[in-house]
Amino acid sequence: MNLFFKTIGYVFAMLFAVGAIVQFNDPDSFLWILIYAVAAIISVIFSLNKLRAVVPLVLCTACFIGFMYLYPTDFQGFGLEDGPIETVELGREAFGLLIIALVMFFYTIRLRRKLKV
Repeated sequence: MNLFFKTIGYVFAMLFAVGAIVQFNDPDSFLWILIYAVAAIISVIFSLNKLRAVVPLVLCTACFIGFMYLYPTDFQGFGLEDGPIETVELGREAFGLLIIALVMFFYTIRLRRKLKV
């Protein structure tokens, strides 16, 4: 794996680790710490070139389903002044899952492409 993809994996590992750390003040912190920690670990394994394509594919699918499930129908924004705090929090959580899903999709595409070469 070339340096560009290794760097991307490590950058996302750090970002997801920070995401896990900032979840400590959340009412359901254990779940979100676990989600972001798993995404960080998968990113490190991707950078080490030890990841099979099925793992990020499954995580991508699960996170996208979670995004669709959590996305509030009356979402107005991410700021505290953008609506009821419950809606804002659900929107933030949903889009966090969407970001993880997109990164995992990127990993899957890269790993599948690498297998064909």
